[in-house]
Amino acid sequence: MASRISSEASLPTQRLLGKVAVVTGGASGIGESIVQLFHRHGAKVVIADIQDDLGSQLHERLGGGSEISTVHCDVTMEDHVRNAVDLAVEKYGTLDIMVNNAGTSGPPCPDIRDFEIPIFEKIFDINVKGVFIGTKHL
Repeated sequence: MASRISSEASLPTQRLLGKVAVVTGGASGIGESIVQLFHRHGAKVVIADIQDDLGSQLHERLGGGSEISTVHCDVTMEDHVRNAVDLAVEKYGTLDIMVNNAGTSGPPCPDIRDFEIPIFEKIFDINVKGVFIGTKHL
């Protein structure tokens, strides 16, 4: 715990003041940590996630202010990603940072011969197609 506090104390504050970010998969896990860090450093952040309740809860934990927005976003759907980017630009005037964080690993499968193609396709769509779409609309 002490090393975390000392490393945070050595960081310049508000490094992202005036910046606007969209974080896909921002409602939980690594994305949640990115949202918290960006917010702490002064960025306005759009949490783009399929987990609407978790996104809303994170927004409230961060103070519920207008510098955080949430939007339902399935990264495999181009219209959803476009909507998240458009929301950032319409609400905050710009988009400086796009974090294509949404991802999944799928269920454990000790033998690849037993892995089902529809599961692989879903993983590929989220992890590869989702990043492509996010980059396309930046």
